[in-house]
Amino acid sequence: MTPPLKEDRKVVRVVIAEDQGLVLGALAALLEMEGDIAVIGKARNGKEALEIVLAQTPDVFITDIEMPEMTGLEVAAELKRSKTGTRVIIVTTFARAGYLRRALDAGASGYLLKDAPAEDLAEAVRRVQQGLRVIAPELAAEAWGESDPLTDRERQVLRLAGEGRSSGEIAAELGLSEGTVRNYLSEAISKLDAGNRVDAARIARSKGWL
Repeated sequence: MTPPLKEDRKVVRVVIAEDQGLVLGALAALLEMEGDIAVIGKARNGKEALEIVLAQTPDVFITDIEMPEMTGLEVAAELKRSKTGTRVIIVTTFARAGYLRRALDAGASGYLLKDAPAEDLAEAVRRVQQGLRVIAPELAAEAWGESDPLTDRERQVLRLAGEGRSSGEIAAELGLSEGTVRNYLSEAISKLDAGNRVDAARIARSKGWL
């Protein structure tokens, strides 16, 4: 049973990150209609979002997963390391248990899908601000299903390989040797029982591990 909300309705300060302008504006407008929620910052990429959150220290940070510069999960993990106290809600189209698990590991307190009823977001903001966790009902039962076998570095390398980058290009971007990149790719391919790097990237993405 969902715990009841406390009666204290202080204004909750929120920052939103979303790379699609119309969606960003809609989310902000929706929350601004609530008398107890104030949107104090908006960002169109992960790096900008991290800078705003570190400077403003809002109560709640709402973010998509896929964004330029830094993903929402990378920003969440950095906020967890920084111990800002800001609680994170992921709002995404990715209805996959793998993404949910990675979000929880990164310190997120909420995980909602973009097709959820509009009123659910405001209620989620209030609940996570109170220290509660809010997860899309359709994903909650799957949260601890098949575990992600990839390391963070294998995930980075495989993501770039899935974008069509060569081993040399990946090595240059990540500051690694080509041999090390090939080793990471080989490990990932083996763990996923894939035929090649492209197949491995496809499998990992389908499970929400990439």
